[in-house]
Amino acid sequence: MTPETIEQLITEHMPEARVSVAGDDGTHFQAAVISPAFEGKPMLARHRMVYEALGARMGGEIHALSLRTLTPAERDAQSA
Repeated sequence: MTPETIEQLITEHMPEARVSVAGDDGTHFQAAVISPAFEGKPMLARHRMVYEALGARMGGEIHALSLRTLTPAERDAQSA
């Protein structure tokens, strides 16, 4: 599994999202996902949305995924 493959899988499932994935050992990854679809949703629901995009790969090909999930407004507020 590569970071690029994970980015593609998430983007296919959440086309409005901006996705950035890093990881260099092929099983442990860190992802930042910025999506307006996260608006009004708690962190757990946001993470479930991303896990849904990855399906059965979670716990298999992807051993661990550290997620940072933000709305565009939250990202902008952190950048200010």
